[in-house]
Amino acid sequence: MGRLANMNRPAAVEIAYECMRFLITHNPTNATLNKFTEELKKFEVNTLVRVCDATYDKAPVEKEGIQVLDWPFDDGAPPPTQIVDNWLKLLNTKFREEPGCCIAVHCVAGLGRKRRGAFNSKQLLYLEKYRPKMRLRFKDTNGHNCCVQ
Repeated sequence: MGRLANMNRPAAVEIAYECMRFLITHNPTNATLNKFTEELKKFEVNTLVRVCDATYDKAPVEKEGIQVLDWPFDDGAPPPTQIVDNWLKLLNTKFREEPGCCIAVHCVAGLGRKRRGAFNSKQLLYLEKYRPKMRLRFKDTNGHNCCVQ
């Protein structure tokens, strides 16, 4: 049964923007945590952000040197302002201190990764109305400018 369940999980998606890398992935269980952690290491993830309630023990992930941050908010809803602020601070810190690193993030189901129509109307409205509050600018190891809004 476990093998069939894993076959239904969409593959992780890596997104690169300028000098930043992100991995959008599924929510593992304690039973699939070893394989999940190996995948994080393959993509050189050093920080994992859980935006859902914890469904697995984060200790084995942290034992592999990957920081796990819990910033849950309601599934299908846009993130609260505090989580957006925390996210921007994280990007500013991580990509300045460790250029080329990868930050992973997952929600409960990860349905929005490769599925057409995965964004709901609340999320689309949030994106349409979003205005950057600050710009994060820094240089990567090759001297290229990076920017986050």
